[in-house]
Amino acid sequence: MAPIPGSGLAKGLAVTLRTMTKKSVTDQYPDTQPDLPPRTRGVIGLFEENCTVCMLCARECPDWCIYIDSHKETVPAATPGGRERSRNVLDRFAIDFSLCMYCGICIEVCPFDALFWSPEFEYAETDIRDLTHERDKLREWMWTVPAPPALDPGAEEPKELAAARKTAEKLAATQATDTAAPPPAPSAGSEPHADEQARAAESPTRPAGESKQQTDQPRQEGRE
Repeated sequence: MAPIPGSGLAKGLAVTLRTMTKKSVTDQYPDTQPDLPPRTRGVIGLFEENCTVCMLCARECPDWCIYIDSHKETVPAATPGGRERSRNVLDRFAIDFSLCMYCGICIEVCPFDALFWSPEFEYAETDIRDLTHERDKLREWMWTVPAPPALDPGAEEPKELAAARKTAEKLAATQATDTAAPPPAPSAGSEPHADEQARAAESPTRPAGESKQQTDQPRQEGRE
């Protein structure tokens, strides 16, 4: 059956009329902030304490928009006779968001969880050169990162949390055992009594190998 001429136009006008009769809802931005999904890719936050300057994020970035500078420091030995060690100290961590394409590769490849997605999106600038944000600004965005979603009630406990919990339980059990155990009592023949020590100090000592009879013999001879 051939379509009726003008049926498509009539359907389109019907949709328009239905939409015109509904109340429009407009978010009054910036007075009202939009309700963004928790996994929104806004900017990248830096948790500086976890960064080891491994340079993996900068090497894997397809746009080469991550700039990292560092230097080495010598850490003294923790124990006497130990060996000194060297570590990398972060001097600069910057991201050029005029080049970033928000692929998230740097966040995925970071082995120490130092980079996170933040839903922050209000970082427009009038000069494109100001879109290169240093580590201070990246650290401020870190506090806008939402908490991770809760695990499914039937999911297994992460291995890291299980290992940390077992270690804490063992440490608590060891401390409780040390606190509850009484101090060991001295054995009967291990140490002499204080009175016995005093009497031993006052009594004269005899040469080794000399018996009591040999010591008293000169006295008997003098009396005779």
